Amino acid sequence: MGWGLETTGETLVLTELAPGLTSQGEVEGVLGRVRCPVLVIHGDEDAIVPHATGVAAAELTGGTLVSIEGGGHAAQARDPVQVNLLIRRFVESVTSRRAVPARTWTRALRRPRRALYISSPIGLGHAQRDVAIAKAVRERTPNLEIDWLAQDPVTRVLEAEGERVHPASALLASESAHIEAESGEHDLHAFQAIRRMDEILVANFMVFQEVVTDGHYDLVIGDEAWDVDYFLHENPELKQTAYVWMTDFVGWLPMPDGGDQERLLTADYNAEMIEHIARFPRLRDRAIFVGNSQDVVGGRFGPDLPPIREWVEANYHFAGYVTGFDPARLGDTEALRSELGYHPGERVCIVTVGGSGVGGALLRKVIAAYPLARRAVPELRMIVVAGPRIDPASLPRQDGLDVRAFVPQLYRHLAVCDLAIVQGGLSTCMELVTNRRPFLYFPLAHHFEQRYHVAHRLDRYQAGRRMDYAGSDPDTIAEAIAAELGRTVDYRPVETDGAARAASLIAELL
Repeated sequence: MGWGLETTGETLVLTELAPGLTSQGEVEGVLGRVRCPVLVIHGDEDAIVPHATGVAAAELTGGTLVSIEGGGHAAQARDPVQVNLLIRRFVESVTSRRAVPARTWTRALRRPRRALYISSPIGLGHAQRDVAIAKAVRERTPNLEIDWLAQDPVTRVLEAEGERVHPASALLASESAHIEAESGEHDLHAFQAIRRMDEILVANFMVFQEVVTDGHYDLVIGDEAWDVDYFLHENPELKQTAYVWMTDFVGWLPMPDGGDQERLLTADYNAEMIEHIARFPRLRDRAIFVGNSQDVVGGRFGPDLPPIREWVEANYHFAGYVTGFDPARLGDTEALRSELGYHPGERVCIVTVGGSGVGGALLRKVIAAYPLARRAVPELRMIVVAGPRIDPASLPRQDGLDVRAFVPQLYRHLAVCDLAIVQGGLSTCMELVTNRRPFLYFPLAHHFEQRYHVAHRLDRYQAGRRMDYAGSDPDTIAEAIAAELGRTVDYRPVETDGAARAASLIAELL
C-alpha cells in the first residue's frame, strides 16, 4: 500500500493495461539482449515465483545468481540487510575501476579506546540516563572516546552536555516523526507503530553498519536500539565488536481490543526474540535491564512461552534504576527553587509530555483545567513544557500560564515542584519518584509499555496517581490538581547508584 501511494492512480491503471510478455520465447529474447552487469537475488523457498526462474534469468543475462537458502518471496522485505549489502558489493564491483580516495589505517595497539553509543530518540529520558552512564564509564576507562549515533531530540541533550555526535547521525531516518504520525488524540498503539517502522529501522541499521565498519570501535552500546539488536541477530556474521544491549522493559504485550490477532502477533514477536537469544547468545556481550528483577512484569511471553520475569532473570544483568542525576547534589529545595525563579508561597505545577509531539492533546486539556484549578488554589503557578517537537504557539494561552518550548535540565525543576502532570513515560515518572514529588500521570491509550510495564513499576513504588485521559475533563483534572498539590508522599526509595552499576558492567568489556 505504501509503495502504491507513492505513485498515481493513472500509473497503476497503466501497469494493468500495458502489454506484457506472453511467451517463454519473448522473455528469453528480452533477457538475452541485456548487456549490462546483472545481479539476481532469489529465495530458494519462494512460493510465488519459482527459484528456477531466477536461475534461468541469471543464465540468460550472464549475470550472478545469489540464492538465499531458506528465503521466501520478496527478499528485499524478508532479508533487507543482506539484500542491501549484496547490492552495495555489486555496485562496488561494477565501479571498482574508479579512483579510490587515499586512506590511513592505524595499527590496533595505537588506536585509542573507542565506543559507539546509540540512544533511542523515543523519549528524552534515554538521553539523560545514557549521558550519566557514559560519564561513569569514562571514570572507569580513562581516555575512552565516545561517539554518539543519535537523532533529534536526543542530539539537543548531547550537544548541551558537550558530547560528540557522529556526523552520520544526520543520515538517520526520524523515528520520532514516525511515532508522531502514528499517534492520535492521546493515543499511540506502540506495538503496531513499531511493526510499521521497518523501513526506518532498516535504513538506520545500514547507517550503523557503515559507521561501525569504518570506525574501529572497541564497543557498541545500544539503549533500546531496536534496529541494531534485531538485525544483528538476523545477520550475526556482521558483529564486529563487543556489544551491550540496554532496556527498561522486556516483552511485547497485546492490548485487550486487539483480539486474537494481536495476541498471536505479540507472542510471535516474543518467540522470535527468545529464539534469537537462545541461538546466538554470543551477540549480546552484556544485556542490562535498567531496573531490578521485581520491576519486570509478571505473566508469560505468550502461550507455551516462558514466564517473562524468570526469563529476564536468566538472560539479563540488573543495574537498578538510572536517574541520570544524583538527588543529593541538588542541594536545598528552597535555594534551588529560588535559583530557578520560583517565589516563596507559590505552588508550582510542572506539565511535561516528553520529547515527542504525541502529548499535545494532554497539554491542551491541562491548559483548559488551569483557570479552574487556580480558583481552588490561587497561589498556583503552572509551567507547561511543550518540548522540542511541539510549537508553543500552537497551544492555547491563559492568563498567568507559563508555556516554554524546551527547558534544559528539566529534572531540576521537577525535583522542587509541588506537583507534576506527565504523560506516563518511565523516565520522567521515575525522576519524580526519586525526588518524592506528587504527580498525575496519563498513560497513552494502546501504549502497552506505559499501560503495563511502567504502571507495574509505579505500582511497585506506590507512586503517582493514575488518570484516564478519555474520562478526565478539565473539571476532573482541576480537582485532582487541588487534591495532589504538595501532598506528602510515601514512595519506595529509588537507588542512586544505577549509572555506576551499569558502567561497571560495561567497563568490563573495554
